[in-house]
Amino acid sequence: MPGFKLAIDGPAGSGKSTISSLIAKKMGWTHIDTGAMYRAVTLQAIEHGIDLNDEHAYSFLETSNIHYDNNKIYIDDRDVTEDIRSEAVTKNVSLVSSFPYVRKKLVDLQKKAAEKGYIVMDGRDIGTVVLPHADLKIFLTANVEERAKRRLKENLKKGKHAEIEHVIKDIATRDEKDSTRKESPLRMADDAIILDTTHLTIDEVVSKIIDLTDKKENKHGV
Repeated sequence: MPGFKLAIDGPAGSGKSTISSLIAKKMGWTHIDTGAMYRAVTLQAIEHGIDLNDEHAYSFLETSNIHYDNNKIYIDDRDVTEDIRSEAVTKNVSLVSSFPYVRKKLVDLQKKAAEKGYIVMDGRDIGTVVLPHADLKIFLTANVEERAKRRLKENLKKGKHAEIEHVIKDIATRDEKDSTRKESPLRMADDAIILDTTHLTIDEVVSKIIDLTDKKENKHGV
């Protein structure tokens, strides 16, 4: 089956979604932001008023349609791209994404979405769980201070203000939760290529990954 699967993983604030989106646009591929999907579930859970600590309460996923299309995330036919970036969602997404039931439902959706074509998928368990046989796996990282600066800049553009110390603490906390959860913890796949983006611009990272992808495609004649 023709196609190529590019898996991009990394911790919060490493630039996964932005970089993956740019790569997809430049190459004409499909981008699937799995983090946005977990945020959408969290938003839904909050709006339904369920007990977020009760895994059984997420049964609404049996009838909801969460999908990522053209760089926008939808719950059924509703565009929630902006809504999923709220502070309430950010605070609770690690908890929601830790439940085996939630992860199984979304991983199934993600695997299905990546079955055909040229795919760029980013998240925290893409190379290890969702697409373990991806054609190329990249693990993006950067030091906590740099990731906090990026997140702060991103928030300021949206009119959200916060102290850098607060953002650093939030990212460090998220790292701890993601790396220590029992279900699909954040870790680098054994065959992934690590890219430290601390001192690289977004364009430089995009170029490096596209170059690696081109070499991989040519090598295997994809």
